[in-house]
Amino acid sequence: MILIAGPCVIEDKETLREIALRLKSYHEDDEIDFYFKASFDKANRTSLDSYRGPGVHEGLEMLREIKEEFGYKILTDVHEVWQVQIASKVADILQIPAFLCRQTDLLVEASKSGAIINIKKGQFMNPSDMEYSVLKALKSRGIERAKYEVSKHSGVWLTERGSSFGYGNLVVDMRSLVIMREFAPVIFDATHSVQMPGAGGGKSSGKREFVAPLARAAAAVGVDGFFFETHIDPSKALSDGDNMLPLDELRVVVEDIRNIQKALEQ
Repeated sequence: MILIAGPCVIEDKETLREIALRLKSYHEDDEIDFYFKASFDKANRTSLDSYRGPGVHEGLEMLREIKEEFGYKILTDVHEVWQVQIASKVADILQIPAFLCRQTDLLVEASKSGAIINIKKGQFMNPSDMEYSVLKALKSRGIERAKYEVSKHSGVWLTERGSSFGYGNLVVDMRSLVIMREFAPVIFDATHSVQMPGAGGGKSSGKREFVAPLARAAAAVGVDGFFFETHIDPSKALSDGDNMLPLDELRVVVEDIRNIQKALEQ
């Protein structure tokens, strides 16, 4: 299975490396296609006073060092068209943030980079309408139709991260995993799905106790991979701490997922 894991944002070189070191066993596991995730900039924070990250140049240099030391494949977000060519020199996957999943110029430029594109489904989006975001990426690569095998071969993925349910809450409609998997490989983002946008008084909150149940449910429905933000100590994280998993808890959740997948294969 595909496993994307790492901190929400690059905090400093030492913390980034320590988290990367603690994830090494997933990279060495022959049954896992592992990608290390961290953002060099969180451009969509609730408050102007919130920590955003070290920025594109310093952040990508830190990710390059992680890639060279551990041999990891790298995923990072891009928010603006000009960031694409710079980020694609380091990242194997360029991630389109949920708020920008319909941003045509960004999707087209990211697709032209040659990297795998992971488009996060907007919290406001009908899952069936994500086919058009996939088509924007595919057509930029000279492909005219969106089907699961076509998107998989062309490196265009979708990620489910919950849907807005009133104010300050998200829910996961498991039907969306089935719907979107008709036209693209689907990753389930279990940690952002338990986020509570804007519920932390100028920042987002979350309920990490629901990460494991939702991940198990997605495994039972059937997805291509999982996305988990993780940290040595989420209580001290500078972004998304309330919905991130401690590294030790991540290991338990991954094993649960694998057991469910193996049961379904029997």
